[in-house]
Amino acid sequence: MGIFKYAHGVFDRVVGARHRAGIAKQSVLIDPMQQYTTIGDYHVDAADGTPNGGDYVLTVYQDDKGVLHQALSPESTQRLAPEYVRKFNSDLGRFRAFKNKATGRRYLAEQYLDNFANNVKAHTRRGHNAINIGIISDTHFKDKNASDFYGWNGLTHVREFSYLDDLDLLDLKAHLGDWIDGSDAGLIGENELHKIARAFKSEQVPFLMLKGNHDENDKFDEHHDLSASFPENEFEHIMWPAMYDQPKVQYVSRQHGVCYFDFDDLRIISLNTSDVPYVVNSQRQKIYDAKLTLAVREDQVEELIEILEQSAGKQIILMSHGNPINRKGGNALKYNGRSLHELLVAFNQRERGRMYSGSGVPPEFRLSNDFDFTQIENAHVIAYFCGHRHREDQFRINGIQYILFNCSALMGPGYSLTTQYNKALNRKMDQPNEAAGYVVNVDLARGQIQVFGYGAASPKRVYFIKNP
Repeated sequence: MGIFKYAHGVFDRVVGARHRAGIAKQSVLIDPMQQYTTIGDYHVDAADGTPNGGDYVLTVYQDDKGVLHQALSPESTQRLAPEYVRKFNSDLGRFRAFKNKATGRRYLAEQYLDNFANNVKAHTRRGHNAINIGIISDTHFKDKNASDFYGWNGLTHVREFSYLDDLDLLDLKAHLGDWIDGSDAGLIGENELHKIARAFKSEQVPFLMLKGNHDENDKFDEHHDLSASFPENEFEHIMWPAMYDQPKVQYVSRQHGVCYFDFDDLRIISLNTSDVPYVVNSQRQKIYDAKLTLAVREDQVEELIEILEQSAGKQIILMSHGNPINRKGGNALKYNGRSLHELLVAFNQRERGRMYSGSGVPPEFRLSNDFDFTQIENAHVIAYFCGHRHREDQFRINGIQYILFNCSALMGPGYSLTTQYNKALNRKMDQPNEAAGYVVNVDLARGQIQVFGYGAASPKRVYFIKNP
């Protein structure tokens, strides 16, 4: 345990002592191996906080820029390549948490999620009419090595969230949108979408990939006053084929992000609140900024009506990035949020009618949809899940329970964009509250929805399913 094997010269020992002094002054140790700052090889084990308490060789070395690195290799292996790596972060005044080179996940995060999963299993039932849904939202992946705000941590959060796939915990999982921050150049943003999609997709757990208002990369266009950095339907072409190719997913078309999964009497439907037309001016700049123009449009609403008209015997939960209404019942989208809510109320009340838009709505966003729910029996929209607001919230209006989920993206307290909800959490890199994720247990037999959160999330929220 902590036995010194060898180190380099006196200079290296002086450098190591200086780093140790800095660590002791600036930060709380996230593991005892933070203290190993002198170049060399060391034996470490459970007392040093190694992965699963195993015996490892810890190698400390310095790169050509003078940055210290640590690498962990199992003592039982003959391979030279390390299993876990990390480097010193001058902003944090310490080493980052170790990441597995193969998975990109931190073993401290995996241990934390093991405990979280065990807690969820102890307080939930799975089986007929009872499922667990994994939820993550607003990861804002960005090409920046940030230590207290959006950056590469967004990709890490999705990789670690996907660790839940391996724990026999989930029946379905969903990313509620804003996968990327949308502030990097077009080709970089496209590459980010490819990377984060690979990190999220699963062979074990069915999944939903919702579109957020940052996923069109309009933030980069706004900051640089340039032509559109994404071609039309770029997000859709990268993200949705895998979602629609799943064997159990059901849909009307593959065009709008609307699809659904059935679990006994429960139906989960995804919608797209970034349903914005791709219209450009003579300089190839977008007329509608997707960051600001959250909306649902006629074709998507028509698909939703078709699905609802075939939903007899189903209890329904909808998901989208943005919440269609606010807690006062007002429109929370730029266009048609209140109309969407009223359609769901009409379904619950078994009504027939036609949807219209007001005279002030641009032609691209006007609605003219007929619906007839008079023949539907034993069906009800019970809840609506969404992200976008970077905070938790809940409200019940017209019998529909709206549940908002916090962002996973790291929001340090020192930024103007950080919401008051996240400032109060004082979120820190490599601490449990760096990320946020959820498992939602829907149990129709017990008539309740339990929301279990990890990281920057409430540990447990409970809502009762109330049908008229």
